[in-house]
Amino acid sequence: MLKKTPPENKLLECLTNLTDGLFYTSEIDAAIRAFVGDKTESLTPAEILKQTKSAADTPVAETVFTEFFSDLTEIQDWFGEEETEIAQKFTHLKEFFEQNLKDLKVFKIGKIELEIYVVGLDGENNLTGIKTKAVET
Repeated sequence: MLKKTPPENKLLECLTNLTDGLFYTSEIDAAIRAFVGDKTESLTPAEILKQTKSAADTPVAETVFTEFFSDLTEIQDWFGEEETEIAQKFTHLKEFFEQNLKDLKVFKIGKIELEIYVVGLDGENNLTGIKTKAVET
């Protein structure tokens, strides 16, 4: 069940704080940035391309929200203090999404050099989430 969504600027402030110092690791390490987009009725590949100002024919792959976070939040036996802290930060970020946004989705835009958007809708149907980059060959 969704909690009452904080005002848009408060959501952005919370997401910015939660992503501070977090990086998404692929073949590159990319910073994770919070953002609030425009109002929308549904989260579709076409809508994400429109809101990110990407060409309409750009490839978009949709990934399940929980799958995106599964490796990022799993604490391994061999983790040191730093790795455990990072996994815990990703867990807090995931929980924030689940408690404050609806229709959670992950979109990977492009081929090889990807823009990744982890998004949901706030209480006023504004596209809200985080973005990062990845290289997947």
